[in-house]
Amino acid sequence: MPSAAAGGGRGGWPQQPSPRQAPGMPPARRPGPGGPGSGRRWRFWGQPGRHGRRIALIAGTVVVVLIVAVVSSYFYLDGKLNRSVALPAFSGTSAGQNWLIAGSDTRQGLSRTEQDLLHVGSDEGTANSDSLMLLHMGAGQPVLISIPRDSYVPIPGHGSNKINAALGFGGPTLLIQTIENVTGLQINHYMGIGFGGLDSVVNGVGGVRMCLPTALHDYDSGANLPAGCQNLNGAQALAFVRDRHSFANEDLQREQDQRAFLKALLSKATSPSVYLNPFTALPFGSAAAGSLSVDQGTHLYNLISVALALRNPQTGTVPIASANYPTANAGDAVLWNQAQALQLFTALKNNQQVPASLLSGTTVG
Repeated sequence: MPSAAAGGGRGGWPQQPSPRQAPGMPPARRPGPGGPGSGRRWRFWGQPGRHGRRIALIAGTVVVVLIVAVVSSYFYLDGKLNRSVALPAFSGTSAGQNWLIAGSDTRQGLSRTEQDLLHVGSDEGTANSDSLMLLHMGAGQPVLISIPRDSYVPIPGHGSNKINAALGFGGPTLLIQTIENVTGLQINHYMGIGFGGLDSVVNGVGGVRMCLPTALHDYDSGANLPAGCQNLNGAQALAFVRDRHSFANEDLQREQDQRAFLKALLSKATSPSVYLNPFTALPFGSAAAGSLSVDQGTHLYNLISVALALRNPQTGTVPIASANYPTANAGDAVLWNQAQALQLFTALKNNQQVPASLLSGTTVG
């Protein structure tokens, strides 16, 4: 029998390749770190999945936190609104949605030092409307109309008087009823703010940029502003919207300045630099919500829609027949052009385009 050495294998059989080695192939490598059978390699390929899940978990958590923060902030600010105004009953028909925006000359909540700083005097007993604006939102471009505070109109239960006296006689409800009677428009919502409130709102948004064609210097309002573009703080803004002695047409120019300022304020308040910055948005929102008096049906989302509408409205003042109309009980007052005023309010009532001739526009004084 052949020897084992001659056959090259045990028991005379030729030496066989390893079961894992095909004939003619190089010897297979023993699995080691990083090899096909290595547990470490499988852990390596498993890492991206776990990493992606971790990122998704973090992103989802951030989104949930942001949603909770936004929703909580909304209900917090909505809860701060002073819903103290009752809307009177209205029996007519009126298309679209109408807001009465009133600036009151009340000094309530202001210390004597603050009254002196803001140049508003110390007459605690008055609560007349210092500015009145009617905002109509319908199918087309919003329309913002100023109602001169000295307009001579009938006030229910008080005879004819200057329209700003209605707020003092019977509060916002009587003022709304007066506006509805003389315009034929239903007032769907009311928004009022006092001197101190405007100061807080402007400071809360970080000031408002206005461009003045000429310098303004008025002792009564405290306006002391150079010509040119500038950022007005709360006290300066209040002085600007109250100044009438710097102009030959006094209140009529002041109404234009008030409209221009309101547009500038709300354009900034609804800009990404404010609403995407919680350190600005929340102080502004808190100051605004705490300073406003609104009707019982107004919520924060209503005010947001108003802010967006006031970014670019058509503007004007109620057509006037006489700016110095002598009266027996209220001194010189403003008398409306009845025919043109009727045409203006009829168009708004029917949600129709207001004739361009009735919209005087807005130019800063």
